[in-house]
Amino acid sequence: MKRTILIVAMMLLCSVSLALAGGSPVGKWKTIDDETKKAKSIVEVYETGGKIYGRILQLLQEKDGGASKLCTKCAGSDLNKPMIGLVIVKGLQADGDEYTGGTIMDPNNGKVYKCNMEVVEGGDKMKVRGFLGVSLLGRTQVWHKVK
Repeated sequence: MKRTILIVAMMLLCSVSLALAGGSPVGKWKTIDDETKKAKSIVEVYETGGKIYGRILQLLQEKDGGASKLCTKCAGSDLNKPMIGLVIVKGLQADGDEYTGGTIMDPNNGKVYKCNMEVVEGGDKMKVRGFLGVSLLGRTQVWHKVK
């Protein structure tokens, strides 16, 4: 009996460790432009109601961190909102090791794309893919965890 309890406890501990090894996307991430390879912003990824969202905390290439910048190319209710605090990742859900089914907005042009995220390298990096239609038609950025 003790052996069975010990085995079950070890299996539970292993499954929890494996779940954490892939890492949660929740936290602060430094975004890296896939074209220029320059750090662009700090995005806070958070969970609400079982879904993943992300908002801009800081624009790294702006002297004031982006405090005075507005989203002039955004559509709908995001038009002319301050960039700081702007929610650019919306509605992703866990799907195995990935987070899928949501969207990401590029505030530089106001376009909204479907989005997939996957935490890699022990939680230090995250692959963020924005695409139109199917995932093959898109771009991937690698975001770095802010410690």
